Amino acid sequence: MASNCVENRGPASRREVFAWCMYDFANSSYTTVIITVAFSVYFTTVVAGGEDGNGERLWGWGYALSMLVIGLMAPLLGAVADHGGFKKRFLLFFTSLCILATSALFFVGPGDIVLGLMLLALSNIGFNGGMHFYNSFLIDVSDRSNIGRISGYGWALGYVGGLLCLILVYPLIKGGLVDANLASYRLSFPLTALFFLVASIPTFLFLRERSTVRANLTAGHHIRGGLRRMIETFHEIRKFRELTKYFFGYLLYTDGINTVAVFSAIFANKVLGFTPGEIVMYFVVVNVSAALGALAFGPITDRLGARGAISITLVILTGVMAGVYMVETKTGFYIVGLVAGAAMGSNQAASRALLGLFTPHGKNAEFFGFFATVGKFSAVLGPIIYGEVTAATGNQRYAILTIGAFFLVGLLLLQFVDEKKGKEAAEGFEETHPLK
Repeated sequence: MASNCVENRGPASRREVFAWCMYDFANSSYTTVIITVAFSVYFTTVVAGGEDGNGERLWGWGYALSMLVIGLMAPLLGAVADHGGFKKRFLLFFTSLCILATSALFFVGPGDIVLGLMLLALSNIGFNGGMHFYNSFLIDVSDRSNIGRISGYGWALGYVGGLLCLILVYPLIKGGLVDANLASYRLSFPLTALFFLVASIPTFLFLRERSTVRANLTAGHHIRGGLRRMIETFHEIRKFRELTKYFFGYLLYTDGINTVAVFSAIFANKVLGFTPGEIVMYFVVVNVSAALGALAFGPITDRLGARGAISITLVILTGVMAGVYMVETKTGFYIVGLVAGAAMGSNQAASRALLGLFTPHGKNAEFFGFFATVGKFSAVLGPIIYGEVTAATGNQRYAILTIGAFFLVGLLLLQFVDEKKGKEAAEGFEETHPLK
């Protein structure tokens, strides 16, 4: 196939690798404060209110549907970006969307369910759209010998960013969700957006867009070119059998990880009685363990193999869910949280590295688009099941067991993936489809 863009390859400088990692540092503020710690609890407790599980149900559906939207969009957007050299432009667009919608969460008050869900959806679409294109730069700033380490550096720095943003907003949310503190609590949302904005500046200054457009082409031309690329990829998918098998396992175990992120603070607040201030301190500790896990597992991923590293983390996470089901004290929740954080940080870094190993150059955004679609579809089922089980039983502990099942089945499916054959398929495709 004749490409409409050329790729200006070359080794990434340390500054560029750092700039790439800084996006993880920046955007983790959103997942940590908005999705996991602060807005999730605020929405289910203040906006949707009540102890009947309806808040959890609305939160689960709102989050899931926003993931479905970006999941449907991701493959075409990725193909268009590869066709026209637009990865960095799309990254900027979705980042801006997330920052603006997150800032607007300040205006969501008690009972503003529709506004809260709409802004949640827009901010989450922005975050995940940006994450898709950010991830696709991984094989530009690494090679197959160090991809695990660099992916791990990004995830580790990301958890540090989430930790620092938590510390920054702590004075605003430590007073809890009493009426006198709600205005201060809501200020944590635009402050998080500001953190994201400032911390992402190095990424947009120093991360290179290696693919450049050959000529001035219309938007319609790029869309048609992206569609052709998608059709060709579907026709060639038999060449990437290991990637296809990996997607099935990834869909299930990532569903579990997404659900943990979406409901862990809600569980801590409503089941174990954590105050907002205690939740912040809890996630400070968990983020430290997750950063250390991602950092430590980077070299292990390169030596042991990404599939093996992922398998180890899934065994640990399955056990962690059993521990959460049984835990009765805040101290016990701290202990399982430390283990879960380390395993999740390691898992996410290794998962991204394994896709990078299976991705040929020139198909970065397109393959990561399919990766994003699988990940987003995986974020649809888990939160809905969790919310529905909680609403039906009135007990979040039963919902926790469903997450463990996702980890276990994902682990079993992953054992059918041959990492060596997957890498050989990517390298063989590069040899037969040289970039022009």
